[in-house]
Amino acid sequence: MSYANVNGVSMYYEDQGSGDPLLLLHGGIAGGEIFAEIAPEFAASGRRLIVPDLQGHGRTADIDRPLRAESLADDVAALVGQLGLERADVMGYSLGGEVTWRLAIQHPDKVRRIVVISTPCRRDGSFPEVLAAMDAMSAEMAPMMHQSPAYQHYAAHAPRPEDWPKLIGRTAEMLKVDFDWTGEVARIEAPTMLVFADSDSVMPDHVAELFRLRGGGLRDAGWDGSAQPVARLAVLPGQTHYDIIGAPGLVPAVLPFLAEA
Repeated sequence: MSYANVNGVSMYYEDQGSGDPLLLLHGGIAGGEIFAEIAPEFAASGRRLIVPDLQGHGRTADIDRPLRAESLADDVAALVGQLGLERADVMGYSLGGEVTWRLAIQHPDKVRRIVVISTPCRRDGSFPEVLAAMDAMSAEMAPMMHQSPAYQHYAAHAPRPEDWPKLIGRTAEMLKVDFDWTGEVARIEAPTMLVFADSDSVMPDHVAELFRLRGGGLRDAGWDGSAQPVARLAVLPGQTHYDIIGAPGLVPAVLPFLAEA
């Protein structure tokens, strides 16, 4: 458990295991603790796990800067550099998935393979009711979230627990920002695996679009598999955006992809 000074952020991260490095990037409001149950499975496969808390989340204090996937990706790239890593595999969920997209776009030399979980590449890839909930979010909702596991962890571990309303406010502001990274995602160099729930917050049509953008779903693989794309897609049954990290099929689906050269 350590801190790295990156772009003015004192970023907390956990570093465990040995082998090829794998960064796990958490979703919004929560921190790296969301990976606690699955991290041992990755470590047991011979991976060095690096699990940071992004700006303002978990044990990482906020700074005077809006929350944006672009700046968070710069932070993660700086962390990779400080750790002396040439490149790393990266798996990101939700907000962490957005950061993974931007990391592969902005710092292609820092990533080898990426796994993007339950994350669109444009804002309107999510269902309309999800966008409506994002639009309705505000800092005033912070007290109503005190019973959530995310708040319980934040209250116990954040450098300034009183900043909880600020985190909710910054998150609400970020969620209202329109974005469309379609062209940039299509040009990402890193081999990509997409993981979604069959009852995800991201629309199935957009999932298919993402798979095509990354080179999948364009033709039959052939009887011998010679035309199989590098891109991978996993749709986990009986899961939602909110419980996909705990899905029993997640780690077994991802590990073979990460093991490829």
